[in-house]
Amino acid sequence: MRLLTGCLLIAFLLLSGVRTYAQETDSDIHGKVLDEKHLAAEASTVLLLSAVDSSIIRSTSCDRAGLFKIIVKPGKYLLLISKIGYTQSLTGPYTLKKNHDFAIGDITLVPTVPQLKEVSVNAQRQYIEVKPDKVVLNVQSSIMAEGNSILEILKQAAPGAHVDGRGNISIIGHQGALITIDNKPVNLTGQELADLLQSIPGSSIQQIELITNPSSKYDAAGAGIINLVSKKGVNAGTNFTVNAGAGYGKFLKTNAGLNFNNRMGKINIFGTYNYGSNKTDHTFTTDRIINYNGIRSDYDVNYYATQQNYSHNFRLGTDYAITPDQTIGVLVSGTINKYDFKKNNTLAITNQGVLDSTISTKSTISRMQKNISYDLNYSGKLDDEGRMLYADLVYNDIDRQYNEYIDNYFYDAAGINYRPALYLQNLSPSNINIWASKIDFVNPFSSTSKLEMGIKYSWVKSNNDLIFGPEVNGVYTASPTFSNNFIYTENINSAYANYTNHINKVTLITGLRVEQTNSTGMGGSSIMSGNVKKNYLDWFPQVQLDYQPDSKNEFNLSYNRGITRAAYDAVNPFLYYVDLYDYRAGNPNLLPQYSNKIQLSHNYNKVLVTTLYGMQVTNFYDLLDYVQDDASKVSISTTKNFGTYSVLGLKLSASLNPATWWDANFLVDGAYQRFKAYPQNGDLNKGTPDINLSTTQDFKLGRTTIFEIASKYESPTFYGIGQLKSNYHVDGGISQQMFHRNGTLRLNVTDIFNTQRDKSTINYQNLNMSVYDKLETRIVRLGFTYRFGNVFLKGNIKHTAVNEDEQKRAGGVAGNGTAN
Repeated sequence: MRLLTGCLLIAFLLLSGVRTYAQETDSDIHGKVLDEKHLAAEASTVLLLSAVDSSIIRSTSCDRAGLFKIIVKPGKYLLLISKIGYTQSLTGPYTLKKNHDFAIGDITLVPTVPQLKEVSVNAQRQYIEVKPDKVVLNVQSSIMAEGNSILEILKQAAPGAHVDGRGNISIIGHQGALITIDNKPVNLTGQELADLLQSIPGSSIQQIELITNPSSKYDAAGAGIINLVSKKGVNAGTNFTVNAGAGYGKFLKTNAGLNFNNRMGKINIFGTYNYGSNKTDHTFTTDRIINYNGIRSDYDVNYYATQQNYSHNFRLGTDYAITPDQTIGVLVSGTINKYDFKKNNTLAITNQGVLDSTISTKSTISRMQKNISYDLNYSGKLDDEGRMLYADLVYNDIDRQYNEYIDNYFYDAAGINYRPALYLQNLSPSNINIWASKIDFVNPFSSTSKLEMGIKYSWVKSNNDLIFGPEVNGVYTASPTFSNNFIYTENINSAYANYTNHINKVTLITGLRVEQTNSTGMGGSSIMSGNVKKNYLDWFPQVQLDYQPDSKNEFNLSYNRGITRAAYDAVNPFLYYVDLYDYRAGNPNLLPQYSNKIQLSHNYNKVLVTTLYGMQVTNFYDLLDYVQDDASKVSISTTKNFGTYSVLGLKLSASLNPATWWDANFLVDGAYQRFKAYPQNGDLNKGTPDINLSTTQDFKLGRTTIFEIASKYESPTFYGIGQLKSNYHVDGGISQQMFHRNGTLRLNVTDIFNTQRDKSTINYQNLNMSVYDKLETRIVRLGFTYRFGNVFLKGNIKHTAVNEDEQKRAGGVAGNGTAN
């Protein structure tokens, strides 16, 4: 590891000097910007654009004298000068030669405040943009994003995304998607991932990308990718945004945050900080019917919990332009979350319709989780032919403390204690360390073809403890049946190559990724002693063919293969206590599941997209399998390689503008799903339809007011071994711009009719149960955002100075089975 780190750092230092002699042949363009009174227009933004395609090459700002200077390679350029309160000024083209000191005449800006306001309104991007390989959600264009977390946005306002009760998130079928932030995989899954996304406010995210056909340069994990693009300004000068809000459903919620950016010359410093306080509740009921020796027993559980969490989410980074073609960046980011739970669980046991006894379980949980990431990245242009090199080195440190104290009380049918109370202690601290490094190389053969190659190394170590046992004579003890230590290490070495070629109206993208995985699970208790080792090599091909016969039609055919490796809590052999008749267990022998996916799509005029897709998953394990002992009445839920999952679907997406004041987006996704169990898991072979409908509509009520309404519906369907009821909800909101459009006030309501919940029934082999799962979803939120500084054209500029590639996903953390 030290050798790898040293090699990367040496590579950074060597590359920082590559082609520095190019500075000798660079040119510069300089001038002066004045206002209408012929005074220096200080802090005006100057953008250098390519004369070929108007792409942004460099940006800077004028000093106190109104002067600016930009150093750039020889070429043909335009200048776009802007300042709040003035009309944009576009000049050029200018042709710069080698060693050319090019001076332009004074540029005088013309005041036009009313016109600027009009431009601000028209520049707002649509919430949904459909592209051949992905769907882009412009979060800042949605009123529902204000005050809501990323998890809530995915649940409520992200067409095509599905979030189940266990925190699993998908964008095709019900298969889990790989969650990334700025193209880096998030290091958590399941409930831990849900907690993280709950702590990230929508106000800190610029876009959400739903990528259904990722190329080979991405990790093969997951059936598609959901990438969160963080806000990161690139305008010259200083700008920042503050936001604050409050919400109320059953309990109060508050949030506040700051987003800033300072770009001066070669240095760009950026950062965000967000704080949230959220109290919510969770109602969960299960009714389990057991028939044994001619006697019917009902084990009915009513669970209610309140959760108070305080979250701190931050990013602080800087990019430094070593030369005009080379940039090095440093980023520190993280989340710190504190949770306090109060749980009440009542189990009523009935035999032949007559109440036998009741067990009341009360517990308090204190949980603290810290996830800190350190990122060093580099991007550089190697020569005039356009060869590029990108490098990334990331270290993650994740610590969690989890303390739960459980009190069990036992009552007979008359409500009288029939045995002493049972007091239990459940401590499950854990630590995850992750190293990941990646190097990518881009070699353009011509203006229409290129080759991308890369290698990646990742190493993960998860150290988990479970200390569980009863109180004996006033002292908590550790039970050998439950207590355990489990250390899991995983190393993945991967490489990929992508080839792109554009010939007339056809574009071919073909790639191959290879991943070699080495993992070891080591337990040290009566539950598991010894090691479980896995070593496997996998190949993941990817092909994409695009055909564009004219300006309004585009066809896309693609295929790729993927892998989903188990979360840590799924392979961790701990036996989690829920109540005396309900446990959850890990499976250290769980194998990864593999997906093969193909899709054909047609994009008409960027308005209507039709997609036919199919996928098959082998070693499918994306469900909880319940093993019930009819004699003891104990149920143990676990995850195992259950069988195969197949889905064939048709998806229609439309972005319409029925009127100048009305924008409407519609999504219809109809699929047929089939589950077939492996023989050792039973005889399940069942198919069922699944229909998802969603719409988001914006109505412009004047120049500064927008009303938004959104709704989602999913039909009844069968998934895993459970029959799911239909699920639907409606959201609404209104926004008002003020203070010359620098401020925005938003009011929104999620799940207006309080209809969102999960209801399902399971009737498979000897298991017969029904489940009702309801979170707090009807919430009213009021939020205010204000932008300071140079915010002109922000959001239209995409920062491409640093390539922020992925780091290895890690997985869940031990003990989360009891923190519902």
